Amino acid sequence: MSDAALLALSPLDGRYAGKVDALRPIFSEYGLIKARVKVEVEWLLALADAPGIVELPPFSAGAATRLRALASGFSTADAARVKAIERTTNHDVKAVEYFIKEQLRDDAELGPALEFVHFACTSEDINNLSYALMLEQARSEVLLPALDNVIATLRALAHAQAAQPMLSRTHGQTASPTTLGKEIANVVARLKRQRKQIAAVELTGKINGAVGNYNAHVIAYPEVNWPVFAQVFVEGLGIVFNPYTTQIEPHDNVAEIGDATRRANIILIDLARDIWGYISLGYFKQTLKDGEVGSSTMPHKVNPIDFENAEGNFGLANALFEHFSAKLPISRWQRDLTDSTVLRALGTSFGHTLVALDSLAKGLGKLTVAPERLDADLDAAWEVLAEAVQTVMRRHGLPNPYEQLKALTRGQGINEHSMREFIGSLDLPTEAKQRLLELTPGRYVGLASTLATNV
Repeated sequence: MSDAALLALSPLDGRYAGKVDALRPIFSEYGLIKARVKVEVEWLLALADAPGIVELPPFSAGAATRLRALASGFSTADAARVKAIERTTNHDVKAVEYFIKEQLRDDAELGPALEFVHFACTSEDINNLSYALMLEQARSEVLLPALDNVIATLRALAHAQAAQPMLSRTHGQTASPTTLGKEIANVVARLKRQRKQIAAVELTGKINGAVGNYNAHVIAYPEVNWPVFAQVFVEGLGIVFNPYTTQIEPHDNVAEIGDATRRANIILIDLARDIWGYISLGYFKQTLKDGEVGSSTMPHKVNPIDFENAEGNFGLANALFEHFSAKLPISRWQRDLTDSTVLRALGTSFGHTLVALDSLAKGLGKLTVAPERLDADLDAAWEVLAEAVQTVMRRHGLPNPYEQLKALTRGQGINEHSMREFIGSLDLPTEAKQRLLELTPGRYVGLASTLATNV
């Protein structure tokens, strides 16, 4: 591990650095500056193509290519130059404008267009579109693929264990059996829904000036239909146009994608805790690599640390997502700077989510099912057939079925013999009685197997 990693304040840049590399080009300072350059460049190109802006003629194909190369070929050295300019301007977006002008100054065709860089824009015009681009990239290239990987793993487990009976526990007490696969299928179904919600969040943007009214645009070029122009531009970036804003885009969309991701994370916390418990019960065993240690003092232990790590990192991510949801849609009057401060932590929330998804996937990959342990718990819980027996008694009109089973099962041990003896004493039709006599806890799983394979 490098000195920088050892001295990192955040574990995302230290212990977990390698797990979040995919996010660094997106949410880092470099990533933010690169996105800003892209927006500024595309705005300049759009202005040049507008017939009403006669002072800025369309660029040649070669000039447009050179201009777009500023964004597509943007390097960390370029980002360092922007930061150097910022030390003078004390303004991060203005530094981007000056950087672009610096790059164009000596270009014969692009040089005359210098004063149309950042034309009629407020900083937030550039920032809101940049964050929308960053969020879309993070969602499509990193978050959803990582979530899809976990969903696929869980679906495979659900199908493989569709028929493996498992004792249920409601309120911590023995309850009607299920199958291991069906319990995993429940999680898959929940995650699929939340995945759809994350993908469906509209990432919105605006480019309407200092307070959202195109004031500067209209005074300079009153004949241009600026709302239409802005909409075409924003949608051309792959972003949903928001026509009504103050100086800032209100960030409702950031809150929405944060909330959707938080809900998916909560489902996975639920899963991590359940698997933790199943490992404790012996339903799952964990595979260790050669040389790997489970406990520092108890050699027999294999601690479920991957699931604990996942739970902890999901929790850290969700704390930030919750703050985004509560803070970002709020701004004093037409704007304050608190949103800008908070938005810079977006990468941290996605980073902890990615670490958690990685830990969860790692933990799932270590699991092997112990059917003998699952079966043993079922064989020791014949009382769970009380539901089946009393429901059949209800069908056939026997008196006080619930109360009879309550008396049988409360406060005394129930085993195969006592349960079948009770069934044998019931005045039931032969077929119904035989069906109950053949029933075991492991066979009392309803449609669980079918449900597990259909997810």
